[in-house]
Amino acid sequence: MTGSFANSTLSPALREAAHGVDVPEDPWPGFARRERRHQRTRLIRTALAAAVGVALVGVQTNVVPLPGWAPGIAVAATPAALLDAPPRGALAGDRAWLDALRARISAEPPVRIDAPVGAWKIGDRDRIRLVYGSDQPGHRVALVAVPLRFGLLTREALVWYVGPAGADARQMRYGGHSEGDDEPVMTLMQAYPGQAGFAVVVGPAESTVTISGDPRYTSRGTVEYQDIARADGGGVGFAVLPPEPLSQEPVVRVSRGDQVFFQGGLGGGPYAGIDPTGPEMEYLVSAARRPVQGTPLDDANLRNFVRTALQDSHLPAAGTTVRVRWSGREHGQAAALLTVQPTGGGVIAYAMHGDDRTGWSTDLRLLLPADGVDRRPIGWRVRTEDGARPPTGEVRVIAPPDAARVTVTVADAAPATVALDTSNAGTTRVPPDQAATLTAYSRDGGVLGTTPLPPVETDRDAGGLPGDSPATRVTP
Repeated sequence: MTGSFANSTLSPALREAAHGVDVPEDPWPGFARRERRHQRTRLIRTALAAAVGVALVGVQTNVVPLPGWAPGIAVAATPAALLDAPPRGALAGDRAWLDALRARISAEPPVRIDAPVGAWKIGDRDRIRLVYGSDQPGHRVALVAVPLRFGLLTREALVWYVGPAGADARQMRYGGHSEGDDEPVMTLMQAYPGQAGFAVVVGPAESTVTISGDPRYTSRGTVEYQDIARADGGGVGFAVLPPEPLSQEPVVRVSRGDQVFFQGGLGGGPYAGIDPTGPEMEYLVSAARRPVQGTPLDDANLRNFVRTALQDSHLPAAGTTVRVRWSGREHGQAAALLTVQPTGGGVIAYAMHGDDRTGWSTDLRLLLPADGVDRRPIGWRVRTEDGARPPTGEVRVIAPPDAARVTVTVADAAPATVALDTSNAGTTRVPPDQAATLTAYSRDGGVLGTTPLPPVETDRDAGGLPGDSPATRVTP
């Protein structure tokens, strides 16, 4: 009964209600149209992005040319002290030669400088300019500032060009370039087997440039140089090199008053150097094996320490005396204090430690007067295990053989005794920024000798020879 009542009463009402509902047409066609529009938009955006990406890659790899005047992103510092100075050298006023050199440089193939993919290309040729150019015995040398572009990146490089004396622009050949740092000095050395070579150094305007050969360590504890440079205007030094290999690497110093712009070796060899297996070296190593204070070094470490000291001091094996004053351990590695002395000259003390696995570190380089060197206590500031600077406050002290005790005097404080072990070595503490003096006393209480504790060498000091700076000598 209930069912028939529902069928007879509700069905018409429901049908009428259903007819009154506004049912939308099939939604799928509208959705499909909107999706097609979105897909077209995505494809267009993807195609545009891909085109821009391809263009950028092409520009960045120099496949797609970019006008030289177009702005770029400057990278890598250039030596402003050289670029801001007026052109120097006899060629600075030769406009026709400079124009020909610009055309010669612009026509060159890409310059491959610091580019992981592709190559730097010459930029606006009108911006190519001379920094230095001159004729020297047998050679014409030019240092040129060249704008370069690697896609959107730009930089200015200093490039050497070399040719025979009086060469026209077509005879000039690439000789080297700056590495992108802001070092205000450019050096070039070219040596040729059997014929004279040359070395040229260009520093800031009005700076003093010296190129020095083998050093001379005087008995009073100073270093003097055989000057092989020839001046060529303010801030430029030029040296003619002999046909035979130099015994050691020449040393360059560029300064203005008390300001040192550069001090270090002049690369470009070849140099005769030191033969590690030669008879002179064998004699040195054998003589250095004499009984010393502390734990004896093994042969490999002894040879490395001796060779390092000779290379750093630019001394030959022949005519040089080497003595190991103390040997032991530092940071678990072989360590030694040794001295090298040329015949009739001053004495250079070296403290070193290291091994084959981690390499060797030089902790001290100190030029001492020859008189009384065997009575001097010698100390150096112990660095951290990885050799970082500044060092710790720990100081290693080696007493002379006849010393009964050693004291350390820090600034104006009272002297403090340094405890010594059976090898006459000890440690004390001195703040890294404080000066100190070491004094050795004999058994009867008399003073044997005194030595200042040298400060840690700066990176710039470390480029020169021992005795070049106050940090590496005791003689004022």
